[in-house]
Formats: sequence, structure tokens, C-alpha cells
Amino acid sequence: MTIIDFTPPVSTSPIAGKTVVFTGTLETLSRNEAKAHAESLGANVAGSVSKKTDYVVVGADAGSKEKKARELGLNILNEKEWLELIGG
Repeated sequence: MTIIDFTPPVSTSPIAGKTVVFTGTLETLSRNEAKAHAESLGANVAGSVSKKTDYVVVGADAGSKEKKARELGLNILNEKEWLELIGG
């Protein structure tokens, strides 16, 4: 049996070359799973929010990172929006 990988090629990923920060508790993914998946699609996963951050993915009980992202006017996504963006 052949296993097919449905992960899109990095070059066609909407997050290739983008900087992503995860904050709060995600519902369907662990933070490590989310990070690994984002990196496999060509994203740079950062631990802190800055004006260079492209997407901030917020889960339950997100704190200062979400606040800073809002202050900077960054793209803030919930987990469902994130999964839609990356095609998952």
C-alpha cells in the first residue's frame, strides 16, 4: 500500500516564507504539532510577536502575545481560520 502525502509543496503554500506565532491552547493540535506543520509548509515559527510577524494564531487563554498582536495590527487567526488558510 502506498501512503500519499497531501501536504502541499512549500512553494505553493500560502505561509511559505511567513513568520507565524502560536499563542494560547489550541483545540485540535498541540503547539509542537502546529509548529512542525507550519515549518513543513515553509513558515518560520517565532516565539514572540513583533512587527515582522505575519500571522498570530490564538487559542484559548491567549495572553500578552495576542494583546501585542492587536496593538501592532497584525493578522490574528483562530485555530479554525489557521487550518483553513493552510488547507487542513
